Amino acid sequence: MKHLFWIIGLLLTGCFAVFSQPAIASEIAYTIQDSVQIPTRSGVSISAIIVRKKTNTVPLPAILFYTTYYQNANDATFGKKSADRDYVGIVAYARGIKTNLEQYAPYEHEGTDVYDIIDWISKQSWCDGTVGMYGGSYTGYSQWATVKNCHPALKTIVPQVAVMPGYDMPMENNVQLNSGLYWSHDNIYKKEPLPRSLPFEWFEKGIAFKEMDSLAGYKNPIFQKWLSHPDYDNYWQSMVPTPEEYARIAIPILSTTGYYDGAQIGALQYFKLHYKYNKNANHYFVIGPYDHWGGQRKAAKKLMGYDIDPVADVSMMELAYQWLDYILKGKPKPELLKDKINYQVMGTNTWRHAPSLEKINTDTLTFYLNGKTLTSVRPKIRKSEKQILDFKNREQQNNYYTPEILFKNLDVSGGLLFTTPAFEQSFTINGSFIGKLSATITKKDMDISAALYELLPDGNYFFLTRYVGRASYAKNPSKRQLLQPGKKELIPFENTRFVSKKINAGSRLVLFLNSNKHPFEIINYGSGKAVASETLHDAGKPLQIEWHNDSYIRIPITKE
Repeated sequence: MKHLFWIIGLLLTGCFAVFSQPAIASEIAYTIQDSVQIPTRSGVSISAIIVRKKTNTVPLPAILFYTTYYQNANDATFGKKSADRDYVGIVAYARGIKTNLEQYAPYEHEGTDVYDIIDWISKQSWCDGTVGMYGGSYTGYSQWATVKNCHPALKTIVPQVAVMPGYDMPMENNVQLNSGLYWSHDNIYKKEPLPRSLPFEWFEKGIAFKEMDSLAGYKNPIFQKWLSHPDYDNYWQSMVPTPEEYARIAIPILSTTGYYDGAQIGALQYFKLHYKYNKNANHYFVIGPYDHWGGQRKAAKKLMGYDIDPVADVSMMELAYQWLDYILKGKPKPELLKDKINYQVMGTNTWRHAPSLEKINTDTLTFYLNGKTLTSVRPKIRKSEKQILDFKNREQQNNYYTPEILFKNLDVSGGLLFTTPAFEQSFTINGSFIGKLSATITKKDMDISAALYELLPDGNYFFLTRYVGRASYAKNPSKRQLLQPGKKELIPFENTRFVSKKINAGSRLVLFLNSNKHPFEIINYGSGKAVASETLHDAGKPLQIEWHNDSYIRIPITKE
């Protein structure tokens, strides 16, 4: 069995190793204040580290790295990186971290706490009154929470691979990820790390998803609280800017992410919403062949078996500091930022640039799921492809996972493949594929996986992107609308990851369509009950799906 921890692996490793870098050379002398207590209006103090070069004796701009993780003495590394560039470096921890963990509530207080942190920083004698922020994952999210009410001293943010609570973590398109348990257990509560075999144990036992923490011997309050909000409801939405707040964000912003970043759809959604509600936003976006780590640190030259183009070998951390220098010190704008959208086209060794997402493409390809083919002609005769999924059969899994981006054999795992004819001319995919699936099922709900690949002329597959989502939330992520068994339903989808790659003549596109049954995401048994409470006893008869041939996908392209 081959598995790629594409979502949970990125969230479990890329997000949580942020302080594992070696300390900066010892010959540089710093003044380091550890465990500084920054007051907030709530009465809860925030623990922070303040780092300055001893040779800097005048007030300087401050760079705030706000984090929810506490590791060890190397936590000062990010403060030192800023001090090395003649800033004051501050590492501030989320409330409860390094103080009283009972006060900790992930995502819930950043909007007010970080405002108060910046207010305190801006009034210190070593600060010149200007503050910038940068950093990835939860740290990226915290910056978006901060600009809900932007402090006057905050001059720019650099949210990298920024998660959007409830949108891509701990659930994506309303499908819960088991990283929601691992995240708090391993990184917040600092309990003995959960074994990586635990999801397989949960899968074999067939117990409810909400009981997964019982396999670790306790009830995890963060995991349980998140599961109590399966809708993208006000609990989640209140954590990020409202339309009115996006409209007021006037400071310059640089966002970075990657095609294979588990948090990409959130990072992209922030960008889309900022421009939707503020047509004059000063917001730059950089994306390339990076995972969750590469989108905030240094690119991997070989990413999941794929040799990235040489021009993609870019340090996103260095780019962040170049941007901070540009905004806070008046230095030249980073060379890579030739326009608002900057994306690396895999297979061409080039970066391309556009003023908006709407301007990066010249055409759209529409393909209907007809028979086992993806055809550009709408079928005149209505047909369907049948799929049967027996949830009680634990010997077989239904998934899309592959160990690498570029590989030879695609494990169908009970799903269906739809393939285009070979293309006669080359073109470039730029952006997120969308679609509308037409299906009749024998249950009230299902979770859908739709992965897109390029099938190369030599027979190798190139993984491009994937959609995962719950059918009952497809029309409105804030309100569950169960399907009617036996009735033909239309299931739209659009929250998929952006990808850019040249598709050469002779290649084909392959859509791998499936319904989830594997250990790495929740299993929706289709009973109509709260999915987190469903067990194997709710499986009933096998799920029967008819995928109708008026289903289609649309792929944004640029013709060569």
